[in-house]
Amino acid sequence: MKNVYLVIVGLIVLACAVMPASAFTMKSLSITVAGNGDAQVDMNYDLSFVEQTAVFFRIADPATELQSAFNSASSHPVTVTRVTSSSAQITIPSFASVTTTGGVSTLTTPSLSFERARKVLSSYWFAPLISPDFSPSVTTITFPDGYTVNYYDLISIPPVTHQLS
Repeated sequence: MKNVYLVIVGLIVLACAVMPASAFTMKSLSITVAGNGDAQVDMNYDLSFVEQTAVFFRIADPATELQSAFNSASSHPVTVTRVTSSSAQITIPSFASVTTTGGVSTLTTPSLSFERARKVLSSYWFAPLISPDFSPSVTTITFPDGYTVNYYDLISIPPVTHQLS
């Protein structure tokens, strides 16, 4: 019986050593744009056990990392309003540009890319051991009049221009 137990434990250890660990997986990204161009961004993601442990022991701080990433892409400081082990909420002032002609407002969101995050992560020594997915399964951009645009499994989101009705 003891030998069977040792064989099973050995197979489990071998399977864990051979199989790449799952890592950060972006599930959804929702961007709600206000009439003045500000945006609320809601992200849902999965973290691996190792990443969750790092957050629990404060080795890694998702709020700081997210704020840094969005601040580098924005001319205005962003506010991380909530971060959990599976979601984050960020407020971005002046996210979309607003132009008004003849009383009609047009909003244009910037392009977004998570390619840089993928490249940065791939430079770390442990990169071959994990398989992060920075492409949101679904990205939804919602404008003040209820108009929505959806993208699926894209690591780079193109700019969107919408005239408010």
